[in-house]
Order: sequence, then C-alpha cells, then structure tokens
Amino acid sequence: MNEYRFEDIISKEEDKENFTKAEFTVTVTEDMMKKFLEITGDINPLHNDASYAREKGFEDRVVYGMLTSSFYSTLAGVYLPGKYCILNSVESKFRFPVFIGDTLTVSGFVKVKHDATKTMEIAAQIVNQDGKKVGKGTILAGCIDE
Repeated sequence: MNEYRFEDIISKEEDKENFTKAEFTVTVTEDMMKKFLEITGDINPLHNDASYAREKGFEDRVVYGMLTSSFYSTLAGVYLPGKYCILNSVESKFRFPVFIGDTLTVSGFVKVKHDATKTMEIAAQIVNQDGKKVGKGTILAGCIDE
C-alpha cells in the first residue's frame, strides 16, 4: 500500500513528465461475480445467464459494470494516493464489456491538485489484456494525512 502525502504528489498540471501515477492488474473471476451478486442482489440475466447474454450478442456473461468500476476504489485507496486517501467521488464510463477471465490493468495519474481542499483529480482508465480501453473514470480524492 502506498502512503503518498498530499505534498508528495505531483500533478500533470505541475510537471508534464514527472507526475504521480500508479497501476495494478487484476483478473476478474467467477467468485468475484458471485460475491457481487450476493452483495447487490443484481439478478440481471446479462450477468448471470450465459445463454441469455449470447442471445443478446455478447460472447458470454457480461461482468457487472460497477464491479469493474469498483477497482477505481482500489486504485485510489491502495495505490494513488493510498493509505491517506478519502474517496470523494468517482465518475465512471463503460466503453466495452468485460468478461469473466479478463485481466484488467487499472491505471491513473494525478491530473490536478487543489491545495485549498487537499483534494486531487485522478484521470483513470481500465484496459483489458488485448489493450482495449474498457473503461475510463475521473476520481476526486482527498488526503487525510494530518
């Protein structure tokens, strides 16, 4: 877990070459899908019935978009800034479907810092194992390091 403090973070606005960034990879599993269903109660057949998903033109069951977007919480809370993070908001856009077994690279960089509120805007994206950008997001995170 990273422990960036607000003053240690460099935004892209401050330095276009040496800004603070982070990434990690995760593979979406059947177990993740089951746990998400248990937590949310989302029984939509697109996520739970492979035959139905294929009838609708998908190669298999589609991973819950919010499961995929939940990795933005991991990005902010573990990697950027990490331990001293408080998540204020996440705007998430779903570009392409994600499927069970996909390996995702979740990455982000600090776009802008707001000194008065000790918050930062993190530009984030999720790319699958084929290099396809399946999601993008904007995270507003604060630092609670004092």
